[in-house]
Amino acid sequence: MHLEEMKKEIESLVIEKGFYNKPEDIPKKLLFAFIELGEASDAWKKGESEEKIAEELIDTIFYILDASRLACPTVNMDDMFKKKLDKNRSRPYQYGEGHRVKFLNG
Repeated sequence: MHLEEMKKEIESLVIEKGFYNKPEDIPKKLLFAFIELGEASDAWKKGESEEKIAEELIDTIFYILDASRLACPTVNMDDMFKKKLDKNRSRPYQYGEGHRVKFLNG
């Protein structure tokens, strides 16, 4: 399943279950994604099963994709993923990690 297909499935679920579904709900959805990410981290630290950790990570993806359909409805997330992946691949090795060298060297 592609990201755009996932967005449609999530939208269907949101409507079916009466979840937040307005542009003004975007901050809540992003906060919920952050909370789910924390739950994934906590599950990992506690040595929970891979399935439990994966479930929390999927919850994070759900909220992010749901927020994306409201925040940027005309953007194809499959295309954006490919574009961002190409952009990151074009960056130099350890891009953005230079702060560590500065910190270690004083």
